[in-house]
Amino acid sequence: MPRKKSEPAADANRRADVLRAAARLFVEKGFEATTTRDIAEAAGMRSGSPFYHFRSKLDLLQAVIQEGLAASDVRQQAAIDGVTDPRERMHRLIRTHLTSLFEHDAHAPLLIGETRALDATARRHIADAFDRYQIPWQQTLNALVANGTLANAAPPVRLWLFGMLNWSTHWYRADGALSLDALADSALAMLLGKQA
Repeated sequence: MPRKKSEPAADANRRADVLRAAARLFVEKGFEATTTRDIAEAAGMRSGSPFYHFRSKLDLLQAVIQEGLAASDVRQQAAIDGVTDPRERMHRLIRTHLTSLFEHDAHAPLLIGETRALDATARRHIADAFDRYQIPWQQTLNALVANGTLANAAPPVRLWLFGMLNWSTHWYRADGALSLDALADSALAMLLGKQA
């Protein structure tokens, strides 16, 4: 009896398993220290199986970052859709970014630093994707300055904010006393102060 071809849905699921496993390991161990054997084992596959879906570990890193950023971008656009108040928009952007860091699998914002392993073309594609991800943040910061809520919306303010949020992965504990909602409230208060 001829062997059945792999179902497209099953292939997509296995590819997603590889992406999730790789993202987690790249964040935990770093790209260089993570082996393809580690990734295959974490995804419940044989050691060579990830190469059915990706040409190389570098190809996998690029996919993890790009797909993670794309998914994060979709989440943040949905969160701010129709929200015109810039303070509320910023709160939603912060909370959604924290969701991407702590409640989803790709952790793409934390892997931007790993792009140094990629070639110039791949780095450019990822930089372009990250620039697109940041557009609503800069627009919202500008709106906060325009309405007198924030003193300065220069790009370093945005980058400082990302640095602060991303660093929370080093100390935040999901089983601790602070919820992600409380963490988002705290970050907004640091940026803008208490609402009058």
